[in-house]
Amino acid sequence: MVVNYYVLGAVVLAMILYFVITMLRLRKAVSNLTQEQFIEGYRKSQLIDVREPKEFEAGHILGARNIPYSQFRQRHNEIRPDKPVYLYDQNTGKSSRAALFLKKKGYTQLFQLQGGFRTWTGKVKSK
Repeated sequence: MVVNYYVLGAVVLAMILYFVITMLRLRKAVSNLTQEQFIEGYRKSQLIDVREPKEFEAGHILGARNIPYSQFRQRHNEIRPDKPVYLYDQNTGKSSRAALFLKKKGYTQLFQLQGGFRTWTGKVKSK
């Protein structure tokens, strides 16, 4: 029984370390911006919505391109590495992972909408 507690403790510790390391890597990869900061810069950059097409069509930030996270590995080359990249999704999970992926590919100017689209109160386009 004592051995099981050590194994359980080791697994829990490993999970905590994984999440802490992941959070630190995300902080280095992407800058979180408030809506006001996001609005100031996204018009001079590449605005990418990483949500799925149905979510995008239901409503998205005016001027955004849809590159779903599920297709990101195949389509990331549509994003220029020499220009700032502004990312968002519904919350921030997928846009964070997309930023981490782009960082590994050499992109350096990566920004994310803090809180995601669910907190957006600016202009929206829908079909």
